Amino acid sequence: MIGKTKGHPETGEIVAFLGKGTDFKGTLHFEGTIRIDGRLEGEIVTKDTLIVGESAEIMGDIRVGTIITSGRITGNIHASKLAHLLAPGSLNGDVKTESLKVDEGFAFNGRCEMTKGTSASGALRPEQKPEQKKEALSA
Repeated sequence: MIGKTKGHPETGEIVAFLGKGTDFKGTLHFEGTIRIDGRLEGEIVTKDTLIVGESAEIMGDIRVGTIITSGRITGNIHASKLAHLLAPGSLNGDVKTESLKVDEGFAFNGRCEMTKGTSASGALRPEQKPEQKKEALSA
């Protein structure tokens, strides 16, 4: 089930969701906050927020601003702002993020790369001066 709420990207309200029992294959691009409780095979891309519920299973790479997950993910996560990994979820893949929170009970099998001062893509953040990026990358 794919649904929409009356939320707006600016407020952080959920604007769409893939409900439990949903099976989606392909690339998912979106703006705002979306919640997935079903099964997704493919790629997820947004600069905004992805919430992965306990019943969710994702197989593929994820490129987001923020991810909050308690589901099962097999693939790599690139979160330019925050990756919050909640029990009883699991991740079999790598994480690249500026800020990482891993709760007790979350199963994380992979590597983590912290990107302080840069986005997950390594791009210069708007408020950052070029010399700051060079310092951040050499640290």
